[in-house]
Amino acid sequence: MSVEFGLAVKNFVGPNETPEIDRILDYAIMAETLGFESLWVWDHILLGVDPAFPILDSLTTLAAIAARTSRIKLATGILVLPLRNPVVTAKVLASIDQISKGRLIVGVAAGWYAREFDAVGVPFKQRGRIMDRNLDILLGLWTEQQLTVQVDNFNLRQAVLAPRPFQQPHPPIVVGGYVEAVLKRVARRGDGWLTYFYTPDSFRRSWDKIQEYAREYGRDTSGLSGTNQLAIYVGRSKAAVEPPMRHWLSTEWDTASWSESTIEHAIMGSVDECVEQLRPHLESGLSRIIFIPYRYEPEQVEIIAHELLPKLRQ
Repeated sequence: MSVEFGLAVKNFVGPNETPEIDRILDYAIMAETLGFESLWVWDHILLGVDPAFPILDSLTTLAAIAARTSRIKLATGILVLPLRNPVVTAKVLASIDQISKGRLIVGVAAGWYAREFDAVGVPFKQRGRIMDRNLDILLGLWTEQQLTVQVDNFNLRQAVLAPRPFQQPHPPIVVGGYVEAVLKRVARRGDGWLTYFYTPDSFRRSWDKIQEYAREYGRDTSGLSGTNQLAIYVGRSKAAVEPPMRHWLSTEWDTASWSESTIEHAIMGSVDECVEQLRPHLESGLSRIIFIPYRYEPEQVEIIAHELLPKLRQ
């Protein structure tokens, strides 16, 4: 089966919790040992007022995981690219790719939380343009021998980024989001698309659009990857796990009103029930599923690896 399976990382937690790096590292080592393809960290700088949601910096967390693992891919799912200085970010990401010896996947998106943009001093209503500008600078520094460009307040004069990323010409760029402009951005310049809490039908509709746009841009669609993030709770039965799962999703997670993301996507029930719910996802055109295990419980990760995935691969 060509679909890969990754895991979300608990660097982002609900109110009254604190993300614990020792547990994150143990979780990462376990995920690698169990054969998961990738680990995906969340990214925000400031999220929420009352309550506020604690979150460890995504790139610092990835660097720590990179130093403790050797095979599993490491990804941002996603990095809010307009919030970050693109020159500094190009350096940090290239360094993580070097530290990990080429295991980085760069998931990027334009962001949605206006307060965060205001706090950082980035114009929220210009985030799409800034996203494209920052992506241009990242790719230019990674692929050009010397980059000369003057745009907004950036003035790069024969700029040389060394060392470059371990992966050449650069780590895969996966673009996250839902709206038409995002789907076109994926088709025009991304290596893949990342979405969140989509049903199989919703994923297929958007994925078909991305492939159509890519063909219009003259791109070969065979190299594009599609990734969906899915919450999952494996237990005795759907009836047993549905109440706690719905409470978790409705109190600590958001769905974008301008998208087709929905908590109704959730995978829950016995192993066999979860397998049956996942099969339509495998037929939706995606190439990767990122599981968000219920409350990131290690027992859930082990059940997924030892019981669910073997049945799903049959």
